[in-house]
Amino acid sequence: QVQLVESGGGLVPAGGSLKLSCVVSGSTLGINDMAWYRQTPENMREMVAIITSSGRTTLADPVKGRFTISRDNAKNTAWLQMNMLKPEDTAVYLCKIENWFGQDFWGQGTQVTVSS
Repeated sequence: QVQLVESGGGLVPAGGSLKLSCVVSGSTLGINDMAWYRQTPENMREMVAIITSSGRTTLADPVKGRFTISRDNAKNTAWLQMNMLKPEDTAVYLCKIENWFGQDFWGQGTQVTVSS
């Protein structure tokens, strides 16, 4: 049983910062990619950032220069540092992992709300 628990969301004014955490527990069988997605109020799910097991990162264009993804393999934890937040960043942020067998697991998400 694999569990992903996200935390760190909240309500911030535009221009503010938040740092999200994703802790993975259970029988992970090895983790390849760790990623953050977001589900917007319009119910669109989009990729925000991905980090491979070797630390290579990919960021979606709307967040480049503002967000940073990182991970600690020993702790099965990933973070998403979000700076210069904009109202359009408002969404439920979800963590996803892919294990060595190509299986995907998702967390329940954490709400981020950016006020204008």
